[in-house]
Amino acid sequence: MKQNALVKSAEREGLKQRIKEMREFLEQQSIEVTEYDELLVRRLIEKVTVYDERFEVEFKSGAKVDVER
Repeated sequence: MKQNALVKSAEREGLKQRIKEMREFLEQQSIEVTEYDELLVRRLIEKVTVYDERFEVEFKSGAKVDVER
């Protein structure tokens, strides 16, 4: 039980660290993003899953966004 709690705590800390790194990276960007940026995509997005009527973007932070077509 204690081991599970330690694992969950470590996972939360890892997630917090990834979010912090993403925030710092975005704050360093000096301009508004108006076109595709390969570095930004690779830095922020874990994967994109395409379905018939929508797609899902999963960020490296663990957040997911559904986008309807």
